[in-house]
Amino acid sequence: MIVTITSKRQVTFPARVLNALGVRPGDQLELEEGPDGFTLRPRQINPSRLAPLSGKIRRDGGPFDLESFRDQSHDPALRD
Repeated sequence: MIVTITSKRQVTFPARVLNALGVRPGDQLELEEGPDGFTLRPRQINPSRLAPLSGKIRRDGGPFDLESFRDQSHDPALRD
C-alpha cells in the first residue's frame, strides 16, 4: 500500500487502514521508531485523564452511547 505526502507534509491513509485501527477524526496515532522501521498504532487513552468526565456518565443503568458521546464537544484539555 502506498500513501502520498502532500506539500504540507500531510498523509492521507486509506479508509480501510483507519477502520482496521479503529480510529476516527480527532483521534491520535502513535508512531514509534524501532530497529526495523516505524510502527503505527492508535494512541491509548490514559484513564487517569477521564476523571473530569466521571460526573457526566449516566449511572441509571441505561446503555452508554459511545458514538453520541464522541460527537459531543468536550474540553480540548481532556484529549490525549
